[in-house]
Amino acid sequence: MNSICIYCGSNVGKNPLYAEAAKEMGVLLAQKNIALVYGGGQVGLMGVVADAVLNSGGKVTGVIPQFLEEREVHHKHLTEQICVETMHERKQIMADLSDAFVALPGGLGTLDELFEIMTWHQLHLHRKPIGLLNVDGYFDALLTQIDRMVSDGFLHPANRDILVVETDAELILSSLSGYKPSEERNWYIDVR
Repeated sequence: MNSICIYCGSNVGKNPLYAEAAKEMGVLLAQKNIALVYGGGQVGLMGVVADAVLNSGGKVTGVIPQFLEEREVHHKHLTEQICVETMHERKQIMADLSDAFVALPGGLGTLDELFEIMTWHQLHLHRKPIGLLNVDGYFDALLTQIDRMVSDGFLHPANRDILVVETDAELILSSLSGYKPSEERNWYIDVR
């Protein structure tokens, strides 16, 4: 992997373990010579992971829509900053520039990005690995809901397996590097 897109919060959250995990992820990316692609903000976990990569000698590309440039306080010291017009353009460019995706704790934007990239994978619009760094059980309830989607017939089991879940940054990077996508067309389930 040459680059990983990180989805995470524009806040740091209340649990200090979230920022620690973001910093650890950033340091590991730089050590492994994996470039960071992310939303371009200087604040929150986005800023923590970007700063960790930069402070460890790594490369960072931020992609931020013009209307968020001031609101999210865009990072001014990135290797590359790409300013776009829309959120859709942002997501597409981030996906195009990345070899894999990892979600860290965050809010609605993080979940939006995670589920959209999973949906694109489900529809075979890309075949790149997707990970969830489940820091201190942050995503436990979400994972329970995804499993319920499978058991109730709304999500094919192979699409549940799209998401690689780990609790440690080193493990998630290792798991993503060994990921092999299913080639099964698996977006339709007939439960009749």
